[in-house]
Amino acid sequence: LLLDPRIAYPVLAGYPRDPEDKEYMLVNNKCQCVTVTSKLIPSKENLDEEVVERNIRILVPLKARENISDPTSPLRTSFAYRMTDLCKKCEPVETELGGEIHQVQEGNSCNEPETCYTYNRDKCYTTTFPFLHRGEIQKVPVALTPTSCYAD
Repeated sequence: LLLDPRIAYPVLAGYPRDPEDKEYMLVNNKCQCVTVTSKLIPSKENLDEEVVERNIRILVPLKARENISDPTSPLRTSFAYRMTDLCKKCEPVETELGGEIHQVQEGNSCNEPETCYTYNRDKCYTTTFPFLHRGEIQKVPVALTPTSCYAD
């Protein structure tokens, strides 16, 4: 097997969901409603070997909009799932280089906006809505996820 050094190949590492369970969580993307897990299972061909079984769970939200922050946008009819996008690690991590601590990102292409198919309940989404008041239509701001937009 030859790998082209000019192409980035994703390496999936995971963490166990439960100490008793040998299944590892690889991806839990709430924005695109995808969960990817993997575990070692006995091989059907050779019982002395184990093979990796990967499970991909995709939830397709009903009545998802092309622009989730605009309730008047058309319904989304296509959903794209790319493993390389789901597995990219864009959260900065600290690492030591030359005796100094630096913040680095493990992934590339992190500046591209992520397409979200549903609301992240921890994020505040707003839009403007036409409101008829005394014969005039005014655009008023509306919270689409009120619990995330307003403090208790």
